[in-house]
Amino acid sequence: METLTSTKTDAQIQQDVLRELRWDLRVAETEVGVEVHDGIVTLTGTVDSFAKKLAAREAAHRVSGVLDVADDVEVKLPGLLTRNDTDLARAVRHALEWDVFIPDTKIRSTVANGWVTLEGTVESLVDRDDAERAVRRLHGVRGVIDNIVVNAPKVEPGKVRKAIEDTLERRADREANRIEVRVIEGKVTLDGRVHSFPEKEAILGAVRNAPGVKLVTDNLRIEPYF
Repeated sequence: METLTSTKTDAQIQQDVLRELRWDLRVAETEVGVEVHDGIVTLTGTVDSFAKKLAAREAAHRVSGVLDVADDVEVKLPGLLTRNDTDLARAVRHALEWDVFIPDTKIRSTVANGWVTLEGTVESLVDRDDAERAVRRLHGVRGVIDNIVVNAPKVEPGKVRKAIEDTLERRADREANRIEVRVIEGKVTLDGRVHSFPEKEAILGAVRNAPGVKLVTDNLRIEPYF
């Protein structure tokens, strides 16, 4: 087991997050305020798209030492980017249709005040993730509520667990023994510790791609030094 050899102060984490925002061309550093307390980062400010809000959140999570992120960034659309809900609904439908990997005929949307609610039934978590990803980058979107249901083919829990563990061995630095995997009727719960947000994302991506997975409950804790 690794031992704690160094830690970052909140001030150091704050500066690292600000530097990460400067490097991320999707969002301007001046649009987002950063506060840190006990490793928890609070993001504030105003951006002109939902995609920028997510970009700021992802940038904060990439910084070593960040445990959690509270995203208080507001989305306010300038006049030129404002769409009425009818136009936005058309844009959502086109985005779903144009992506060849999305089963667009199985997904429906509702748009109200710039918020897009996705519903329907798909066969994998990847389909659900792809649909949300296609929509959240559209101009005029203030937020996305993903209510898509995953109706994955029924498989034996042991096979799902084995597929997940094999993938973790390939993608998580061969430390799958740190992760506890529980599977009940296609619903996967992950417990354990990871070193960083990118490692956590790799693990979650591996799980979502495993056959038969309908839902993932993420209880993974980020502990940079252990």
